[in-house]
Amino acid sequence: MRVGIGFDVHQFSPESAGRALVLGGVVFDGEPGLAGHSDADVVAHAVADALLGASGQGDLGDHFPDTDPAWLDADSLGLLGGVTALVRDAGWRVENVDCVVVAESPRIAPRRSEMQDRLEAVVGGGVTVKAGRPEGLGALGRGEGIACVAVALVERV
Repeated sequence: MRVGIGFDVHQFSPESAGRALVLGGVVFDGEPGLAGHSDADVVAHAVADALLGASGQGDLGDHFPDTDPAWLDADSLGLLGGVTALVRDAGWRVENVDCVVVAESPRIAPRRSEMQDRLEAVVGGGVTVKAGRPEGLGALGRGEGIACVAVALVERV
C-alpha cells in the first residue's frame, strides 16, 4: 500500500466572470467561478495529485500541463479519469481518498454526497469530502479563493 497527498488552490478573479464554480465535479450555481486553465476544480485536482503521488507518477502538471492549449477549459473529472487510468495501468487500485475543502463559501455540506458520488464513480474507490473554514484568516479567509487537500491510499493489484 502507498499513500499520496494532493493540494490545489485557485483564486476568484475578474477573468472568471461568467464561469461556473465546479467542485468535485458538481456545479455550484450562483457562485463565482475560479480562475484556471481547466475548469479549476480544486477538489478534482487535489484528488488527482494525491493519486499520482501515491502511485509514484509525478503530479497533475506533468501529465496535463497548463501551458498546453489542449487542456484549456478541460473538465477536471475527465482529467481525473485519465489519472485513474494511469494509476490502474501502473498496477494500483484506489482504496480511498479523503479531502478537505478550505473555503469561506460556498457551503459544502449540502452538496457533499453528490460530490462524493461523482468522485467515487471516476476513481473507483471510496471518497470522503469534508469542509473547513479558514475563519477569516489570510486570502482564503477573505474569500479570495478556494483550496483543497486530499490524501489517497492505493493498493498494489
